Amino acid sequence: MGLIETTLDYVSISSILIFLSIAFIARMTYLIIDEKTRLRRLGPRGYKVKSKVPLGLDVIHKQVKATKSHKNYETFLELVGDSPDYTAETRVIGRRVVMTADPENIKALLATQFADFGKGEQFHKEWNEFLGDSIFATDGHLWHASRQLLRPQFSRERISHLHCFESHLETFFKAIANGGVLDGQEQTVDIEAGNGKPFDISELLFRYTLDVATDFLLGMDVQSLTTPRQPFADAFNEVQRVQNIIARSGPLYPFVSKKTFREGLKVVNEFCNIYIDRALRLSPEELATKTKSDQDYTFLHELASFTRDRKVLRDQILAVLLAGRDTTAATLSFTFYELGRHPEVVRRMRREILDQVGPHRTPEYSDLKSMKYVQNVLNETLRLYPAVPFNVRTALRDTTLPRGGGPDGTLPLPVLKDTAVGYSTLVMQRRADLYPTTTTTASGSEKLADPAVFSPERWFAWQPKPWQYIPFNGGPRICIGQQFALTEMAYVLTRMFQKFERVESFMHEIDGGHPKLKAEIVIQPGDGVKVALWEVKKN
Repeated sequence: MGLIETTLDYVSISSILIFLSIAFIARMTYLIIDEKTRLRRLGPRGYKVKSKVPLGLDVIHKQVKATKSHKNYETFLELVGDSPDYTAETRVIGRRVVMTADPENIKALLATQFADFGKGEQFHKEWNEFLGDSIFATDGHLWHASRQLLRPQFSRERISHLHCFESHLETFFKAIANGGVLDGQEQTVDIEAGNGKPFDISELLFRYTLDVATDFLLGMDVQSLTTPRQPFADAFNEVQRVQNIIARSGPLYPFVSKKTFREGLKVVNEFCNIYIDRALRLSPEELATKTKSDQDYTFLHELASFTRDRKVLRDQILAVLLAGRDTTAATLSFTFYELGRHPEVVRRMRREILDQVGPHRTPEYSDLKSMKYVQNVLNETLRLYPAVPFNVRTALRDTTLPRGGGPDGTLPLPVLKDTAVGYSTLVMQRRADLYPTTTTTASGSEKLADPAVFSPERWFAWQPKPWQYIPFNGGPRICIGQQFALTEMAYVLTRMFQKFERVESFMHEIDGGHPKLKAEIVIQPGDGVKVALWEVKKN
């Protein structure tokens, strides 16, 4: 202490502050010069989104505001739409950020330059409380270990057992007739009274897929279709809402209020712990018996036979639950949004379903794969409404992206280590310039529907070029649950249109025919999907 006191006798506080200020300015100057030098070595800069406020605070404000008002698509398009190849850069709190909706750049991020880009430390830090060390939040060894752990759970042998989907449909149909969620399993409902009754099918689809997902994952569903207030579902939704704001806030994420986020996370964790405790009470021998029995098999039992680590179990369960419940429900919701205003699609799809399985037979896995028009309907929905519309990768080393550099965007774009690159499949898959106006078929030239229009027929005459249609991502991190999701969605549509013959939409009165794209991690209709269904007339 003597040395410090002696020094302070000769040095004033103002001198110290001046010294620190000079040191800070020198440090920042060095970093700026170093960044410019490294960027210059890699190639020319790209199109710059100009900020009107110091430190790019207006960009962050615009992103957070867009998230809260469900205008993320319009905002991303505004940022990159005037740039060559839909690729732009900006600066936020001193950090360079790149945004792209270019298929070649997205291909590089996800596949050809996979080693150059990953989730990164910053992403893991922002998502750690929610997704921990799960497959969606890690790189390298942790990611590889998660993928190896989860991949066997989505084998064809596993997903071709359709009982899990069927077992909840009776309750789902009962809720449809009721016009909404049931008040207990014993509620009496006049099934025929549901004909022509408007209701929000999106809410019921989210509840149905939650019941299926928790049944498949944990061996016991949460019965959300018969429980009006479901604490776990409400908490899970709130956690996702706040997490999305955190992700959009960039360097300012520590200032986002996390009160409701942590309250919700407490409910979610307590829910998961109940099932983890049950699984860990079983011996390895008992777990082996469970996983060898189709009836008793659960995803959690299988995971617990590989690891007894509670955190690993919790992280992977939440990640798969997020993917298994939300993506499927959201895609089916948008499917019914479009079917409600395209009766000709309903008629054609129902005709194919009846030709394949008849009005009553339970479809098998091979049936679902044989119905090409049902697949076209789902492909077209995923084209217009990819389940995860926005994503991000971080440069793990100094590198480049194939396009976006130079005045016309045709040169490689330099990307320094730790630079965040946001990409949007939603914007890319809606780019009119990526679609031909006509295509050649055996019968000659055929005009294709406008890319903005829902048209399952386009898939008979057109196939997207590689990396221009990636609703399940691509490369080594392609969604391992893709076939599970497609199977569940095709199964629900088949069973629905064996029972119902007509869908009427009431959404034009609500949104004027322009669906609100609510993007809280997964995209979903922001105003729900209000429709009425008519059952097939009985002879």
